[in-house]
Amino acid sequence: MKKVKVFLTLIAFSLVTIFQSCEPIVDPVPDETNIVPEKFMIEIPSSLANNTNLKSANASDTLQGNDIYQHLTSFILVGVHASVVANQIMFSIALYNLSQPLSFSFTGDDDGRTKQVVIIENSTFEGIVWDYQMTITDDGPGNTSGMETRAMQVFWNLNPVEGIAILNPYNCDRTIDPEMIDAMYRIEYNESGSLGYDKHMIVTIDNLPLADPLANPYSISTLKMFVGKSGDEVSVYGNSEHPNALFFNGDVGFDWAFAASSYSSSNIAVAEVGLPSHTLNASDRYTLLEVNSIENVFTGQIYDVWPAIDSTSVQGFLHNTEAPGFFNQWGFVQGGTAPGPQYAGLQNTIQNLTPYNPSELNNLDVVFKP
Repeated sequence: MKKVKVFLTLIAFSLVTIFQSCEPIVDPVPDETNIVPEKFMIEIPSSLANNTNLKSANASDTLQGNDIYQHLTSFILVGVHASVVANQIMFSIALYNLSQPLSFSFTGDDDGRTKQVVIIENSTFEGIVWDYQMTITDDGPGNTSGMETRAMQVFWNLNPVEGIAILNPYNCDRTIDPEMIDAMYRIEYNESGSLGYDKHMIVTIDNLPLADPLANPYSISTLKMFVGKSGDEVSVYGNSEHPNALFFNGDVGFDWAFAASSYSSSNIAVAEVGLPSHTLNASDRYTLLEVNSIENVFTGQIYDVWPAIDSTSVQGFLHNTEAPGFFNQWGFVQGGTAPGPQYAGLQNTIQNLTPYNPSELNNLDVVFKP
């Protein structure tokens, strides 16, 4: 069991390394004539998106529920950083205070390569006519014939602000790991209140490079998460896909399917996590989060491997597998029973949140507009 915990810790810290160049979010000075949105993301409280609670891989020989809950926050952090990348690029372009469509070039801060920017009006994408489309390409040396040079495409409306940003992070910054060349991000951002939130975003990441499964079976390949904010409350649901993941009995390929909600001001959160197969074709909450709850998956696999195991020993594995999990500003606190009454509203909220269908996530493809 120690090996499994080592793998979980390794993947969490490797994800942090991938995104370590992200900078804090700083809003540009508003300009009423600026046609580029000044913000394109929603901040998620650190109670749900952090890696500070990751403990030493040698802390215990037994994989427990708290390991699953703790690493949820690091997987959510992957989605947060993808949205930060898009927001920072939009921020950089917004600083030009552009008032009309045009084209220009700039030098990337990190890779020193020339990036070409083209902004046009009235672009149609996915059946919607958008006010503007911006395309950023990498025009530096070394692009071979047929190689994708687009770094980012953004489609947006200004009143209210809504749009879609699609990125190839390697073309945004060629100093990152070349294995990220096929990775793609998509951030949908909306301030119209169309889904019952003051604003919402959907973050999709695909084709993240997988590590050697013998060295690290918990690599994340794909993630899709919804983030909705109304007042002080931020709700998040979705899935992260781990095609090589395994726990006790050798079954391979799982999702971290989750529904979570948090308060920004007090920085507390509640999350429910399921561990369905990454190819499961199911979209109902009961199947994803209850049938495939941490406790059910662990229990089934443990008795599958050790049918005569003493029930007292099983309880050691099932510590903190109860749903939901409770978090504070430092991360995971405990599973099952709320630490206090301040979590009651969040517990009610997550009952109305459902992750995505794992099989649809398994088959999604993030692409630029042709």
